[in-house]
Amino acid sequence: QVQLVESGGGLVQAGGSLRLSCAASKDIDSINYMEWYRQAPGKQRELVARITNGGVTDYADSVKGRFTITRDNAKNTVYLQMNSLKPEDSATYRCHVDGYYIQWYFGSLFSTPSPLLGFNSWGQGTQVVVSA
Repeated sequence: QVQLVESGGGLVQAGGSLRLSCAASKDIDSINYMEWYRQAPGKQRELVARITNGGVTDYADSVKGRFTITRDNAKNTVYLQMNSLKPEDSATYRCHVDGYYIQWYFGSLFSTPSPLLGFNSWGQGTQVVVSA
């Protein structure tokens, strides 16, 4: 399976910026979508941003104009640039990726690729705290 590792969270003052990263443990062949969710204590999980295979992006109304989701195919990484942060943005942020990868089997003389393997993985989460 593909594991996702987030980084970039931390403590920032209101009005500041953070960039979250989510790196996949394997080379991703293609994606259906990459998403960022967040969940604050006592609140429901919220879809913050999504990017599709075609590069189409979508955002929660609460972050439109402030957050930007991008991906780097070469690095198998999805980013969330968060600007003009507000205290209500404080939450644990998790990435979620649905896509496909190829597993290589290395023999003594040559390597053999598997058929495309589907995966649907979640990261462990990174905490963002925005102080007033």
